[in-house]
Amino acid sequence: MIEFSQEVDASGLMCPLPLLRLKKILVLMESGEVVKVIATDPAAHLDFGVFTHQAGHQIIDLIKQDDKQIFYIKKK
Repeated sequence: MIEFSQEVDASGLMCPLPLLRLKKILVLMESGEVVKVIATDPAAHLDFGVFTHQAGHQIIDLIKQDDKQIFYIKKK
């Protein structure tokens, strides 16, 4: 189990709302902290992948469960 300090449940939200929720919580976090994001948007992995790469954050794990994607993202 990965330890995380924040959680964002973006279930039922479509692009770009899951990404906007992620960006909003990252502003409040310290460098090195991990946020868990739950998303049901099938394209979330694309949006989060591009954003984290460009911003320097790191997706440390991605778990797919039925219609959910669970991301663990470490803030740079």
